[in-house]
Order: sequence, then C-alpha cells, then structure tokens
Amino acid sequence: MHCVFQNLINHLLIYFFFEKKIHSNKIKKLIHCLLTISLATFSLVSAKAIGKIFPSQKDTTELPLIKIIQNDEFPLIYKNSIIIEDNEFPYINETTILHGDTISDILHRLEITDPRLQNFLVHNANVKSIHKLYPGCLIQVATDSLGKLIWLRYMHTLSNQSNGQLIAKQLYIKQSHNTYEAKEQIQYIDSEIHYAVGTTYSSLFNATDSVGIPNPIAIQITNILNKKIDFLRDIRRGDQFRVIYEVYYHEGRYVAPGRILALEFINNHKIYNAIWFSSDGKNGDYYDLNGSSLQSAFLQSAPLKFSRISSTFGKRIHPIHKTWTEHKGVDYAAPLGTPIYATADGIVEFSGWKNGYGNVVIIKHFGKYSTLYAHQSLIDPKIIKNEKVLQGQLLGYVGSTGLATGPHLHYELRVDNQPINPLSFKLPITRSIDPSQIQDFQKTLTTYKEKIKFLAYLQHALNNTLTIKLRKMNRNHML
Repeated sequence: MHCVFQNLINHLLIYFFFEKKIHSNKIKKLIHCLLTISLATFSLVSAKAIGKIFPSQKDTTELPLIKIIQNDEFPLIYKNSIIIEDNEFPYINETTILHGDTISDILHRLEITDPRLQNFLVHNANVKSIHKLYPGCLIQVATDSLGKLIWLRYMHTLSNQSNGQLIAKQLYIKQSHNTYEAKEQIQYIDSEIHYAVGTTYSSLFNATDSVGIPNPIAIQITNILNKKIDFLRDIRRGDQFRVIYEVYYHEGRYVAPGRILALEFINNHKIYNAIWFSSDGKNGDYYDLNGSSLQSAFLQSAPLKFSRISSTFGKRIHPIHKTWTEHKGVDYAAPLGTPIYATADGIVEFSGWKNGYGNVVIIKHFGKYSTLYAHQSLIDPKIIKNEKVLQGQLLGYVGSTGLATGPHLHYELRVDNQPINPLSFKLPITRSIDPSQIQDFQKTLTTYKEKIKFLAYLQHALNNTLTIKLRKMNRNHML
C-alpha cells in the first residue's frame, strides 16, 4: 500500500511541475504535505494489516463451512466446442539486441531452431536489414504450440516524415508454405520522455540498471561526458545523476531508446551538465550550460584508420614530377578502399574530380577553417555540394586517382583558404553556439535547467531513486 502512495506522489509531483508549471516553492510545500499524508496513511494501513494478520482473541467469528463439489456435478460438455488454431493465439517472445549479438545469438535466445529460417536469413535479398543489429532495439517472434515460427518483426530504422511524425522501418518475416517471405513495412511510432535519477554505489551501469535506465542510454552518458569524466577510474560511491531521455514505442510497446535530451552528473562533488540542442530539428550537438560544445571541434586523430604518414607538410621532391615543390598537406598511406571520415562538422564546398587531386571533397567548417580529402577511389553518394556533413561521417574511400603513385589520402587543413600544417597547428578544442542561434539555445537551456533542478530536489526528497514516464509525447512538446 505504501508503494501505491509513493507512486501516486511521484506522478502527482511530476504532473504538477512538468505539465501545470507550478512554481517550485509551491511544489516544495506540496511535497512535504504529500510525504506527511503518505507516512500517516502507511502507519494506519500497517496497523490495520497487523490487526488482520493477528486477530484479537475476543473475535469468535466462525469461518464459513467449505463445500466440496464432486466432479460429476459439472460434466464435461463436448457439444458446440470451438477449436482454436495456433495461429490465432500464437506464443509471443521477444529479446533486446545486445552489443556483440549475432543473428544466431538472437535466434537461440528466442528458442527458434528451424534451419530453414537461418538459411533464409543468410541468402534472401529482402532481409538485409536484419544484418544491421542495433543494440537496444527489439526483435519479436510469434510461434505455434510446437515452436514453429509464425512471424518475426524487427523495427530497425527510425526517422522523421516531413510533417514531423515519427516513423520506423520494420522487417516483417512470415511463414509461407514450406519457406518464408519477407518485406519492409512503415510503422508510425510515438516517443516518450523519461525522467530518472540515481546514485552510484559500485559502477554507473549498476546504478542505471537499478532505476530502469536502458543500457544504450547509460552508454550515451559515458559518450557524452567522456571528455570530462573517466568512467573507469573516476566514479565514486555517492556520485549522482539526473537524466531526461527519449524512448520510442509502437502501439504501446517498447521499440528502442532514443537520445538523451538533458543530463546532470555529479562526480566527486563536481557538477557536469549536457543539453541537446538542434537548430533545425535534425542535426544537433551536446552543449554545457555556457553554450560550449562537448564535442571536440576537430578530430584529434587522422581522418582514417589503419594508416601511416607517408609524406609530411612542407617542401619535398614530387614523386611524379621529380622536382622540389611545396607539399600543402599530409599523406596517409592506407589500403585501397579504407574509409575516410570528416574531421569536423561543415558544409560540402566541392565534391568531384579536380585536376591532380583526382576525386576530392572540400568541406567548409565554422569560422575560417576548411579541409580537403584527395585521391579517393570513390566518394560516398551522400556527399553532395552544399549538403551538411557531421564529424566522423563517411566521405569516401582511399584510392590513387589523380596524380598519385599508390593508394593514399592527401589531407589538407586550410585557414582563410591558406594551407597549414595539420600536425602542428593548434586547432580549437571546443566550438560555441553560433551567435544567430543563442536566443533559441537559451530557451532550450532554461526549459531543461528547470527540470533538472526539480529532479535534484525530488532525488533528495524521495531517497535518491525516481523514474518517471510521460507517455506519447513528441519531443517537440518539450521545447
């Protein structure tokens, strides 16, 4: 009974504060009032319960006699019986995709052993999406009483329609005669805003598990604040966190976790904050309360993996012309086809063939910075002039197009359109909000600061554990 009143308190508080916009001072009075009622009610209910469990000796009320009914009083009736097919009421099973999962792991957990299905998933061209397993997403199956698969559903790709409605692509596989057939479906989904607080006693993941935060959201916490906190070494007993995040649902059933919208983490008495801000509703970044991005402005490593520097910035003998020339960038030797990534957010200034550069991409970044990526074997089709690219986004693949003696990436960093040495130049560590977006950022910041502040008060008032869900709210309602 006490749990019922505790839940009632939690939901009343979150409703009044987040929906009715009551001033926090009035909320404080409401908390104390509700807590007093809860404790008084708990004492009264407990006393009544004890009285029922241990009745007084003066109570001589007789218990009703028990009547034993013989089986023959209710003979089995076989006439007009209804035979129900397994397919009408199948057995539903589901599992959440974990990091490192394979299709075989998932089918094993779902107790699906049909070799025909595994063969179908490997060879059928219509099931490509099941080979992209996103941790945190759900896979559902329906089976009959013999364990044979009736259908499989995997909702795998979330996106926005032009009208702002959230949609998802769902792979649907069903049994058809002696084989299976598959198709992709479009499903409308809802987003929920979840609020949670917790305290670490051993590790962050134990703390998030204890308050029901999905594992992918916990991983997001570490990714967002990994420049500020070493989550392997710096976590202390008693560290606290407050987090507001999205979760996606379809017809009331969990689909996948979304992104963190706001976060506060207190590590060793030091407070760290992160606010998600997007100026266009599509692309965005995490910022601290001062408007500085938590993401490094430029990648500190090379724009590709598995490489070595084959030529540095400065004068050198040109490998083809055999003359002393100024080398305006750094060459990274790598196997043909090695992926190339953008070192910072920006707008594509050029994408295509350009003289000795061969296939080249030029990106204009914030302020006075731009970068160049040359000699690519293939440019990704999404890299189009005037389109926005994000840090770490795939640009293309290592090649030897243009004037090149072998597969490598020629990388240039330019300041005011003048090439500089990317290995020695001190690039900006962080990037601040664009002046034109400051007003919108301040509105978002004010909204989430109030909610985080109130969550902190609730965390102390309600013994450090709280999880609240506001159902079927689109993220736009939060701004």
